[in-house]
Amino acid sequence: MTTHFHDQSRDRPVIAIIGGGVSGTAVAFHLMQYKPLQPGQLFIFEPRARLGAGLAYDTQDPAHRINVPAAKMSLLPDDLEHFQRWLEEGNVLAGDQTAVAANGSLFPRRGVFGRYVNTMVQPFVDSGAVTHVAERAEDVQRLDGHWVITGEAGRRVEADILVIATSHPSPQPPQPLQNALTGHPRFVADPTRPDALDAVRADDRVLVVGNGLTSADVIASLNLRGHKGPITAISRRGLRSRGHAPVKQELFGDFVSHPSRTALDLLRHVRAAIREAEGEGRSWHAVIDQVRAQGQDLWRAMPINERRRVVRHLRPFWDVHRFRVAPQVEAVSEEAISAGRLEVLAASVASVKVKDGMIGCTLRLSRSGKSLDRQFDAVVVTTGPGHRGILDSQSWIGELADAGYLAIDDAGLGLACNTASLALGADGKAAPSLFISGPLARGTFGELMGLPEVVEHAVFVAEQVASAVADYTKRAHDKPKVDSSMA
Repeated sequence: MTTHFHDQSRDRPVIAIIGGGVSGTAVAFHLMQYKPLQPGQLFIFEPRARLGAGLAYDTQDPAHRINVPAAKMSLLPDDLEHFQRWLEEGNVLAGDQTAVAANGSLFPRRGVFGRYVNTMVQPFVDSGAVTHVAERAEDVQRLDGHWVITGEAGRRVEADILVIATSHPSPQPPQPLQNALTGHPRFVADPTRPDALDAVRADDRVLVVGNGLTSADVIASLNLRGHKGPITAISRRGLRSRGHAPVKQELFGDFVSHPSRTALDLLRHVRAAIREAEGEGRSWHAVIDQVRAQGQDLWRAMPINERRRVVRHLRPFWDVHRFRVAPQVEAVSEEAISAGRLEVLAASVASVKVKDGMIGCTLRLSRSGKSLDRQFDAVVVTTGPGHRGILDSQSWIGELADAGYLAIDDAGLGLACNTASLALGADGKAAPSLFISGPLARGTFGELMGLPEVVEHAVFVAEQVASAVADYTKRAHDKPKVDSSMA
């Protein structure tokens, strides 16, 4: 066990980041650009062997691809084509014949982007400027004015500044499924786990609960594994993630000059802009992309009760238009629908019974209220991250909440924080030097699920941390020196 003790006499603060996926790694990378640090100052707790991949980009499944063109994926917000140049200069896509879409855009496998992010931060790890603690954070406490983080293998770091950049909580299965299928060998509650789909056999009748990006990934993965059985995919509204525009388009619309103050007005504004765009020969993609680009300003303009209405009523429609399926993944679902192997329903699970291993489900159709009785061999949950369960996702997060340092944000999207991304407790007070980076901060910052926005937010958090480092250093320098001869 290695322990890093806090030296009260030092004039350089220690920073700890919990989570070494894109959010945490991007904070570390950009912090090093703003404020070169000394070895022993910056620690990242990340149990994976390499930094940068995280949950999203650690997958080795060849069916999983980035769902944004490579030309818009970059760790450098001011150089959006950096990742694409990295691909081309390193001939990284050799052997991946399907990476190029019909419109010429590149959609490499997701694991490739994880490698790219790692190459950006690894030189700092190799030089000792960044210390990768390859352990899961097990305990976090506030002691004597410092954050004390203990890893699952016993590594202990005492930090002056802490950044929480953890991954999304796992999906939360609908209660009827949870009650009836816990322990069933072909119940896949979290398809993001490595080899989770090994449980599904080639001829199994599969129920996929959820119709978003993860659902499309699961269907593509099953297809690549040779699955030939029928698939039923359900969601309450029966909406599926849409594909990309056939040709590149400029952003269209203006949503910030006179920002909507209500969810209904925003909906009307977006619909009007789409009609106008279509009148000029454009598609809805250009409008949604503009809403996304101006999303943080839109979100901040709305009072909290209207933000909640957006989450409750408009989020499902936003998600399927905003989070688009890579063309290669979309083609698999379209082919399965055409062949009659994939059925998409607007429905929910009303009840579940298991007999002789067979899973009997009563599905309640959303539009008619009628019910369907179906038999399945396997069930896969793809309902997306369970953000409302963040406080229960890891014990140390719940304990920090109990201690008054963390709370769920008012919109129920993640952890509460202020506009400086400092964590807020239930009393609304900012925790000292405790920052939130990544999607868990979107209750305050709005759109924070896509890679470009995640990186931009990480840059912002890095700026805030750099400022905190400068303040700490100034205070240390201004502190009266003790004459050792008089001690």
